[in-house]
Amino acid sequence: MPEPSPPLLELQGLSKNFRGIPAIDCLNLRLGAGEVVGFLGPNGAGKSTTVKIITGLLRPSEGRVLFEGRNIRDDLISFRAALGYVPEEAHVYTYLTGLEYLQLVGRLRGMGERLIETKAKRLLELLTLESWQYSPLSSYSKGMKQRVLIAAALMHDPKLLVFDEPLSGLDVVSARLFKNLLEELAKQGKGVLYISHVLEVVEQICSRVVVIAQGKILADAAPSELTRLTKLPNLESAFAQLVRQQDTKGLAREMVEVMQIANP
Repeated sequence: MPEPSPPLLELQGLSKNFRGIPAIDCLNLRLGAGEVVGFLGPNGAGKSTTVKIITGLLRPSEGRVLFEGRNIRDDLISFRAALGYVPEEAHVYTYLTGLEYLQLVGRLRGMGERLIETKAKRLLELLTLESWQYSPLSSYSKGMKQRVLIAAALMHDPKLLVFDEPLSGLDVVSARLFKNLLEELAKQGKGVLYISHVLEVVEQICSRVVVIAQGKILADAAPSELTRLTKLPNLESAFAQLVRQQDTKGLAREMVEVMQIANP
């Protein structure tokens, strides 16, 4: 009987310390082909550190990241050729046009010029950026830059995609398109790690949700399973309980009370 194929992405005992202080502590996570996995946690939980290690931007203090069963550090160039990444902040070369930026990305991925031209122009058209393709990115809104980054992540047909707060700056129509895009990517057998604070979207599109707090994984289950186990109505409530989130309603009330304090 043949051995089962390894998961697309696997974190094994992943830890990272900064000046002796752990940012993440012994994380274990598996992501298979065709899965959309939500990666959730409050600010400072260790999400960004984990993403930087997964994308090869940081070295772990301990543990390793495997892609299709191989340590990504053994061949980072090949791994990055199979990775599509949309970072949280839209850092782009603002003097380039939208088309030039995608052309640059395609060349860095080793794609042929004709293929680059075909894909770049069609993606810009589908993302309603066709009329802006020759304008410098400095003139783009935040949402438009985000759409260019999404196009750049798709250009080379990667097997694994990491989306870090991809809905930031997107309008309602673009956000809906992105949700449909994730469904299509999963159908095509792509693995997607999806980091977001928009828990309604996570609940709708993620097959599994991993919750992290203080550098440790607290839960790894389907959204419906998390709400069932916590006996709470939705993922947002379950997440708040898992990470022992503050009483935000009470805090909001107190803030308004402070706002309304009058001069003596």
